[in-house]
Amino acid sequence: MTARRRALTATLTLELVLVALGCGLAWQSEAGGGRRPTTANNLVDMNLVPPGPAAPGAATGTYTWDCGRNENGHRNTANIVMAPGFPGQPHHVHDYVGNLSTAVGSTPQTLAAALSTCRNGDLSTYFWPVLRTVGPTATTDHTGHDGPIQVPVEVTLTFSGNPRGTVVPMPRQLAGTVGDAVAITNGGRNVAATWTCSSTAERRTTEYPRCPAGDRVQRVYDFPSCWDGLRTDSESHRAHLVFPSPDGSCPRNTFPVPRLRLTLGYDIPPAAAFRIDAFDGQRNSPLTDHAFFVNLMPESLMATVVDCLNSGRTCQD
Repeated sequence: MTARRRALTATLTLELVLVALGCGLAWQSEAGGGRRPTTANNLVDMNLVPPGPAAPGAATGTYTWDCGRNENGHRNTANIVMAPGFPGQPHHVHDYVGNLSTAVGSTPQTLAAALSTCRNGDLSTYFWPVLRTVGPTATTDHTGHDGPIQVPVEVTLTFSGNPRGTVVPMPRQLAGTVGDAVAITNGGRNVAATWTCSSTAERRTTEYPRCPAGDRVQRVYDFPSCWDGLRTDSESHRAHLVFPSPDGSCPRNTFPVPRLRLTLGYDIPPAAAFRIDAFDGQRNSPLTDHAFFVNLMPESLMATVVDCLNSGRTCQD
């Protein structure tokens, strides 16, 4: 009888521990902008998503500029950051703004000699996976990668300063990465909560959002901004440019550079289903959203940006 009681007590204790751990994990997911209860068509109600943490208190400058919204239809499957020289999977398409020559065979020389959609002379390239609206049946040979591509109705590029001190210029050819294109199969360590609606910009989720009529679906990419001072890229395409801590401070032996926020807005009807292009095996999951940049700003323009940010001004080109 004593042995049975001991076994029962141990079992109940283990169950309580597992329940506690489960509650803790669920709270962490909810607090961190992770997976949420979704509606019937797999869209999350943004009213269920808590606001993100407040921005650090110190004021910094901002610099916003116009590179269009890819009205010219510059798209391809290349990724000059992660896989330069390789064409990529035919059903994982990127949208571009900025440098008009970005393609599989791009080199620093060809990019530097190209034209740009940016009105201020920025030759950098900025890109992300396309967004598609989808119907109940597939229309291509790649189920899950079909449906008309949605052109953003707005693309906003904004640099901000660092609340802990001044920023230094980005070097030319510095590559930046945010999000994880293979989050489903690699554990999701680098997932970024990018999804929201235009009326709930302070709330972010890793689910596709359900936005009310009149709102725009938004994707917001906050890039890392602590540079190691040595490299413009790294083997992981992340180690050379990392994220600051929540208070804005950079890790030891890194230096704050202008922090890029890229915001995309789409006019998607509330009842429409939509999804991003994703690699096979990633289930078109919103967790796999991601974006890249390669800085090719002329040095004089970058100096203007840094001066604006460090002097606390609001600048727009």
